[in-house]
Amino acid sequence: MRRRDDSGSALVEFSWLAIILIVPLVWIILSVFEVQQGAFATTAAARAAGRAYALAPDDATGQARAEAVVQQVLADQGAPGQRARVQVTCESPTGSCHAGTAVITVRVDSGVDLPLFPAIFDEEGAPSFSLDATHTVPIGQYVESAPDDDGELDP
Repeated sequence: MRRRDDSGSALVEFSWLAIILIVPLVWIILSVFEVQQGAFATTAAARAAGRAYALAPDDATGQARAEAVVQQVLADQGAPGQRARVQVTCESPTGSCHAGTAVITVRVDSGVDLPLFPAIFDEEGAPSFSLDATHTVPIGQYVESAPDDDGELDP
């Protein structure tokens, strides 16, 4: 009976083991980087949207500017296709978000699609990671207010 020579089989086993372990590890690292990039983009978008809303002359213009700014910031951060939803809330004793001591809160909800993941595992498309960011902008007490109908400034 002849014994088989095992020389070289360790290299083959190591190669297969490396492929089996490295491919998922690379996917995990790519996914973490995508999610981190999306988190930075969402945070920057919330901050910019809050500022755009606060600097707008009225609420309707502020909402439109906030939504436009969110899309622009996401594109600037390298996530042009990232979907986002902008929600603006306002706490104000006068009822106007742009006067007196109003506090504007902007929340941006978005999601990042996981890279290199087959869509067969999810009915609605590629699997995604949900992200959100909130930014609060206080309107200063000493901000110039619009005049009333009688020509006097609101306090």
